[in-house]
Amino acid sequence: MTRLSDYTTFGIGGEAKNFIVATTEQEIIDAVVAADDRSARVLILSGGSNMLVGDAGFDGTVVKVATKGIETHVSASGRAIVTVAAGEVWDEFVALSVTNGWLGIEALSGIPGLVGAAPVQNIGAYGQEVGDTVSQVRALDRVTRNIVTFTNQACGFGYRTSEFKRSVQPGQASGRYVVLQVGFEFAPGTLASPVAYAELAAYLGVRLGDRVDASRVREAVLAIRASKSMVYSPDDIDSHSAGSFFTNPYVSAEAAATLPADAPRFGQPDGTVKTSAAWLIDHAGFGKGFSIPESSGRAALSSKHVLALTNRGGATATEVLALADAIRAGVQAQFGIDLVPEPVLV
Repeated sequence: MTRLSDYTTFGIGGEAKNFIVATTEQEIIDAVVAADDRSARVLILSGGSNMLVGDAGFDGTVVKVATKGIETHVSASGRAIVTVAAGEVWDEFVALSVTNGWLGIEALSGIPGLVGAAPVQNIGAYGQEVGDTVSQVRALDRVTRNIVTFTNQACGFGYRTSEFKRSVQPGQASGRYVVLQVGFEFAPGTLASPVAYAELAAYLGVRLGDRVDASRVREAVLAIRASKSMVYSPDDIDSHSAGSFFTNPYVSAEAAATLPADAPRFGQPDGTVKTSAAWLIDHAGFGKGFSIPESSGRAALSSKHVLALTNRGGATATEVLALADAIRAGVQAQFGIDLVPEPVLV
């Protein structure tokens, strides 16, 4: 059997009962349909960078997406229309976009994983979200057994969510839709969108709202992420994680008013207020490197970033979840806010 710990950035996870590497769309479809016909559980494995797999492994079929292929053409208006197979490496595609002058995803540099997972989570960073450039998504509908195409609007993109993510029912490892191919539409040029994050602006030495070359934005984002161990490296134990373990909470204006004066607050069009999960964790007493006695230091917060729960060596999924529960309980007790885990818990 195949150990799933070898396929996740956490380096945690037991064995898969059935493991299939799918290098073509048809192989993905055949594997998923065959498993569904047997009423077997299905796990679609992309880059393994946003999941925590249980110690007991997965008693079903794991389909490792390994498809390749990128096709491009230019529209009548001069925009780049790019279709990308789900198995392409996300950061390699970002690098290609910057090289070719396709604007809109340069700030998403360094995010681990594959292209097919990007719209599921609606990955975002430094003021950009992948949903801003996705034009369509081709997917297998496991209910109808048809190949369906979602327009951008039909994808239902929201903060770290989409129609694909919302289709995952409680107790399921994967949802109704299996992403096969992602289409993008990019504006051509070299100047990135206006810098929207103070940290990025400071690193670049520019003001908020300034525009700089997209290649500079990519270099800066990679450097910032690497300084926080948010770019995976086998040699960097702080990167043995699933990235940010909790999403930033959206709370009511009334709840935001009860937070300390220095708590981050970002008003939203719907009247809610976004605050910082990292700030809440830190100010609830959970500093960098925090661990709990039960894990003997094997599972701990990153020494560089309190949002990342890390495997310091030999940690189990049970220990990581115990650490996460302790942090959630502490933030709830201190601020009355429930932190929501971002990774898929298998």
